[in-house]
Amino acid sequence: MQATAYTYDPQTRSGQVLLDDGTPVPFDAAAFDAGGLLLLRPGQRVRIETEGEGDAVRITLVTLQTL
Repeated sequence: MQATAYTYDPQTRSGQVLLDDGTPVPFDAAAFDAGGLLLLRPGQRVRIETEGEGDAVRITLVTLQTL
């Protein structure tokens, strides 16, 4: 699934992405670390993996979207 980086805190390595419908979804340090990223800037397109559904959706991986 694709999303857009919305917020990112380098101290906690957590933040939020915006889904294409505008829904903000938070991610934690574990999801950030799983993607192997060093930095994330608001506005970057990212690929995410999730588990759960609806209000219980949780991001398990955040990485940059590549072509």
